[in-house]
Amino acid sequence: MAKFLTEEQEQSIVESIKEAEKETSGEIRVHIEKKCKADSPLHRAQEVFAELKMHETELRNGVIVYVAWKDHKVAIWGDEGIHEKVGQEFWEEELKLILDYFKKEDYETGLSEVILQIGQKLKENFPYQKDDVNELSNQISYTKEDQQEESDA
Repeated sequence: MAKFLTEEQEQSIVESIKEAEKETSGEIRVHIEKKCKADSPLHRAQEVFAELKMHETELRNGVIVYVAWKDHKVAIWGDEGIHEKVGQEFWEEELKLILDYFKKEDYETGLSEVILQIGQKLKENFPYQKDDVNELSNQISYTKEDQQEESDA
């Protein structure tokens, strides 16, 4: 079965998430699935955001990068706390950046670059406080069906 990322690439992306979150209270998640299970990738990103309880972060500063790799669809969704600080234009720039890398089939770099840039905006707007805790996992999430296929491969 074809895989979107190798284990090494996944680990590199998780390291990018850790790096991006190091100096902020913000939270970044990456969710990957084969096919988009909604009418648009942005709607699906919002669904997954809710399923992962990302809206429950204290400062509402979670961001999800959503990829449906077989459908060639990508979306970035930021919670209201970060969205009101950076505005829609920022998300559109990040989406353009990730798509530029994805067109070259450089998925790892695209995801890592976007994660680090989002992390920088989170750091500027939600700097790390000494009592901050990592509220969400840094691991890449998958839908259950895709996860099952990965373990069967």
